[in-house]
Amino acid sequence: MMLILEAYFKNFPARRKVAEFLFENGLSVRNGKIYLRDVEVPISELSRIIGVNRKIIYHTIDYIENTYPLRMIFERLNPLPSLVNVAPIMGWEVLEIEFDKEEYSRALSELLEYLYESGVPVMEIFSRNLRQEDAKAYIVIDGTLPVDVFMKIKDIPGFKKLVLHTPEKSKEKIVCSHCEVNYCPKKVVIENLNYKH
Repeated sequence: MMLILEAYFKNFPARRKVAEFLFENGLSVRNGKIYLRDVEVPISELSRIIGVNRKIIYHTIDYIENTYPLRMIFERLNPLPSLVNVAPIMGWEVLEIEFDKEEYSRALSELLEYLYESGVPVMEIFSRNLRQEDAKAYIVIDGTLPVDVFMKIKDIPGFKKLVLHTPEKSKEKIVCSHCEVNYCPKKVVIENLNYKH
């Protein structure tokens, strides 16, 4: 998508800034207006948030609507609701994984197959492998990830970074040396198994 924006907006940096904001937030362009699903978004508020004047937003809307390929994309955009940010509040864990781009498909497939075989209840998967962004996946798990599964996942080739977001169960936060978390109920178990990187 970023290559499409680069091609069509290369001579219009301010309009590109607007188009990127619309795309990243799933805001659609229809009938000369901008929508969040079916709710019209005020142009003045968008201009304040994006940091451009209202004329730039109106010019961007006109340009999108008069450029067939852009119109076909932008009139279909919708925001994707996600459980990632509310998961820790609900008592669910979230695996955040950054992949080597070349290994993305294989590593993600292997991860999902292993979660299935281990009986881990996956509630949501959100993943992207766009050319100009890091390849990432967020997997929301109903409950907590078993320690043996966690240890196996860390060994899957193709991961650059693995972050486990866990529910906060107490004010005392334990920092885990095996993953980047604020509170890690697995730390004691892993250390008792003498797990080494």
